[in-house]
Amino acid sequence: MRLTTFTDYSLRVLMYLAADPDRRATVAEICAAFDVKANHLTKVVHYLGRQGWVSTVRGKGGGLTLARLPEAIRLGDVVRETEAPDLPAECFSSRGRPCAIVGQCRLKGVLAEAVEAFYAVLDGYTLADITANRQGLAQLLRLPAATGLAA
Repeated sequence: MRLTTFTDYSLRVLMYLAADPDRRATVAEICAAFDVKANHLTKVVHYLGRQGWVSTVRGKGGGLTLARLPEAIRLGDVVRETEAPDLPAECFSSRGRPCAIVGQCRLKGVLAEAVEAFYAVLDGYTLADITANRQGLAQLLRLPAATGLAA
């Protein structure tokens, strides 16, 4: 399964914020850290805020922070919410052409099981699990307080 760019950026924003959860970050600094365009990231941040994963404060001294503890953000939930419906093949769509072998094909069941397994693995991890190396992430992302972070 291939994740969309929107999901990729959502995970990156959450990881960036989790690398130093005690400070506010800006969209501009996250864009610079990952070399992505602000218009894409602004949409992602807005969505993450609507979902309750990110808090935003406007104005001078404003910025973004995690709205939940990293331990409370399951990767499976983020991917489920940011990805389009799970349609690994045309036979999953009600809008596609009818399949000639639909009555005898077992592929749909196998693919459904694979998607379920994919999410089962992601559900086993939280944002805290993938950002346990906060100091290393902060240094790579050039966060201002990277040298003072605890591991």
